Amino acid sequence: MSDTPRTEFHPGWDGAPLAVHRLGKGRPLLLLHGLFSSAAVNWVKYGHAARLAVAGFEAIMPDLRGHGQSAAPHAAEAYPRDVLARDLAALVSALGLADYDLAGFSLGARTAVRGVVAGLAPARLVLGGMGLEGLTGWSGRGAFFVDVIDRFGTIEREEGAAWMAQAFLKGSGTDRVAARHLLLAVDNTTPEQLAGIAMPTLVVCGAEDRDNGSAPALAEALPAARYAEVPGNHMSCVTRPDLSEAMVSFLAPT
Repeated sequence: MSDTPRTEFHPGWDGAPLAVHRLGKGRPLLLLHGLFSSAAVNWVKYGHAARLAVAGFEAIMPDLRGHGQSAAPHAAEAYPRDVLARDLAALVSALGLADYDLAGFSLGARTAVRGVVAGLAPARLVLGGMGLEGLTGWSGRGAFFVDVIDRFGTIEREEGAAWMAQAFLKGSGTDRVAARHLLLAVDNTTPEQLAGIAMPTLVVCGAEDRDNGSAPALAEALPAARYAEVPGNHMSCVTRPDLSEAMVSFLAPT
């Protein structure tokens, strides 16, 4: 089996072309990447997609709006509330998915949750790099990244997390205008909405990752969730095989 994904384009909620990369021939597994990243970086580069394909899945990896090879419109009206969840629903429909699993990392996990809250019904759910506060208290986290975009190029190393976010944004080449619109379109998820997510769920997070709050608390807030800890922090855990190994263990137990 080739480790090179095949790429196609499908319309988002408003017809904007979204790149979708596919690897493997098994059970459909939608994989959503994180902020300022792409399918290639989160899922392909470090072998996660290939590992999942070997385990019997077809890794279906969209580039989120404003990222990777997908459209990055600059008009504010292209980013209504929950735009990524709208795009996700459009892709599920365009791909004809009925029985599938859904996984996301960081912004991808947040998008997966918002998609389920809006009515999507994957059989199983994986939320990576996400904690309870990152869903219920998004406004503060979102404001942090908006500030990084607004001060792009002026943030000094002494600012720590903001400097690192600036460096990652610069390295990824993500369209800053599109990303800013996108950040303002993300909505909070209420405890009541989390309590309504009934499918089996894996919450998987780096042992040193507190970027989005408490992952164990998120697992406790979901009716049918379990927590798995993997090595690393928010940035490093995606570079290690442990992340997709935990996913395989949950999605395709031997």
